Amino acid sequence: MKYAIYQMEIIAGNPEANRQNVKQWIENVVQEEQPDTVLLPEMWNTGYALGELANTADRDGEPTASFLSSLAKTHNINIVGGSIGNQKADKFYNTSLVFDRNGELVYQYDKIHLVPMLNEHQYLTGGQKKVHTFVLDHVKMGLIICYDLRFPELSRQLALDGAQVMHIVAEWPAARKDHWKALQLARAIENQFFVVSSNAVGTYNGTEYAGESMIIDPWGTQLKTGSAKNTGTITTTLDLSIVSKIRRDVPVFASRVPEMYE
Repeated sequence: MKYAIYQMEIIAGNPEANRQNVKQWIENVVQEEQPDTVLLPEMWNTGYALGELANTADRDGEPTASFLSSLAKTHNINIVGGSIGNQKADKFYNTSLVFDRNGELVYQYDKIHLVPMLNEHQYLTGGQKKVHTFVLDHVKMGLIICYDLRFPELSRQLALDGAQVMHIVAEWPAARKDHWKALQLARAIENQFFVVSSNAVGTYNGTEYAGESMIIDPWGTQLKTGSAKNTGTITTTLDLSIVSKIRRDVPVFASRVPEMYE
């Protein structure tokens, strides 16, 4: 499965400009790279202008859901749509949307863990539904959002449910860039799946984003890493057959003794 990751500089508070950037990027990357699946970063519609969400957030996933669905169907690609600022009833959420090649919504997830360092809890509501796997091109996958990466229970549950690829969508700050790399490597190694991440670059309201979107294999090898500063596209083809091989060679899941972990 060939991936293309968009390492994006998000224009905070300007969803229309961000949609145009995503549309142009997808059109270009499809023509140049012919990917099976593309990945976008966290909160790419609104950025972290959280105080402006009443004016900039989607309403029940629109217009972004229709926008991404159309692009997926038109270009015959899977779109792991990062996440968006999204209003449901009178609350705001950080919501991920995933579409298959037919433009069908196959997964939706509201970020569970809100970042105290960025005061997310003052503006956003944490998701109330557990993570679960979804399927693209017959491959089981999972997705978590940014700060979720610090909570290994989510990734482990998805691995136990059969995920072979874990997506991490983020606007991870440069101030904690070493954690960004170390935690992704840990999640890939301990769960023996591919980790594919999309992070933002640029600066907003005094926060610089770390970039360095990554593709890591189940052995913990960094196959590709993006720039720390610049926008760009990160591509590679995942050899999914190595997931089962590594899980046989180092049988972590067969060695688990969950009754001893209370």
